[in-house]
Amino acid sequence: MMDARRIRRDFPVLEQMVNGRPLVYLDSAATAQKPRPVIEAVRRFYEEYNANVHRAIHTLGERATAEYEEARRKVARFINAPGPRSIVFTKNATESINLVAYSWARGNLKPGDEILVSPIEHHSNLVPWQLAARATGARLRFFDVTPDGRLRLDNLEGLITERTRLVAVTHVSNVLGTIVPVHEIVAAARRVGAVVLVDGAQSVPHMPVDVQALGCDFLAFSGHKMGGPTGIGVLYGREELLERMDPFLGGGDMISAVRLESSEWADLPHKFEAGTPPIAEAIGLGAAVDYLGGIGMDQVHAHEQRLTAYACERLREVPGVTIYGPEERGGLVTFNVGDIHPHDLATVLDQHGIAIRAGHHCAQPVMDWLGVPATARASFWIYNTEEDIDRLVDGLRAAKEFFGHVP
Repeated sequence: MMDARRIRRDFPVLEQMVNGRPLVYLDSAATAQKPRPVIEAVRRFYEEYNANVHRAIHTLGERATAEYEEARRKVARFINAPGPRSIVFTKNATESINLVAYSWARGNLKPGDEILVSPIEHHSNLVPWQLAARATGARLRFFDVTPDGRLRLDNLEGLITERTRLVAVTHVSNVLGTIVPVHEIVAAARRVGAVVLVDGAQSVPHMPVDVQALGCDFLAFSGHKMGGPTGIGVLYGREELLERMDPFLGGGDMISAVRLESSEWADLPHKFEAGTPPIAEAIGLGAAVDYLGGIGMDQVHAHEQRLTAYACERLREVPGVTIYGPEERGGLVTFNVGDIHPHDLATVLDQHGIAIRAGHHCAQPVMDWLGVPATARASFWIYNTEEDIDRLVDGLRAAKEFFGHVP
């Protein structure tokens, strides 16, 4: 069993007081805090070998290139990709999904084709497909959702048909915590030759993810949600698909030859990494992968499962609390407290040193489905403890008292 209290000491930001109280950070689904090894890796780059990559033959440039490409190899191993050529660095999961929407979808979809999306997606895995459908004449279709927030999969044969060209689905919902059985969806898509993109922003930082076992064609995730820096994301893609796709952006470093009226693209993955890439950020992500690998993703997932079960149990002790989503879920709990607006709730909790997320969580169709304008969300990671959840419950009781909701 991992020791969250020991791990917490690796995160400098968690040592501070907020409004006179020790900080309880319960917003890791939005962005995770950074451990010292990541901070140090970024610092060393800027202090010791700051240089551009793939361009210079001087010592600093060669070291920067070596560290940048080693980070790519680390990421490939972390998700069990076949090799580093299938790992494209982007600025975040949103850009990774947009890359596929532009470079794959616009070259492969036509009128009458169908894109199957789930209604529980983050906007990042919905809006790009709306744009792709508008540009190509393809049609959006949607999974059905059970009353507790799981995807209905007993009607896959009627949903995934010969018209289906792409299935875009989250691995873990950022609102409901729903863990989607991607394997079943991939198997159904394979039968009709459809491509599957998985949004792994809420799964890769929290559980073991093996792209070869999942069988997906594309996987997108962000570095900042797994202890890495902001400004770095990853797109995993099957090499045969990436090879056939046009570049997403044009410019330097993504070419092998340029003439006045035509160009030839660089080899994978560089044809998708135009201009100066996020060098320090990739190196920091490599350090985050090392850090998580040292803990073990099985341990991370087991710890979060224990915390989430405890959180649901404690929250149900508070009168007026409504919890959304299925019993089996990822490491987050989304809820409301009576008629207290989530923004007001989060403001009171902040006065107690407790950081949560409040709003529509970039998932307005989910709010529409729930029939609420917004929700509160507490999300957990490797540095959270049961004491953090106890502080949250005490804060909710204080908020109820403040707004006159007694008991």
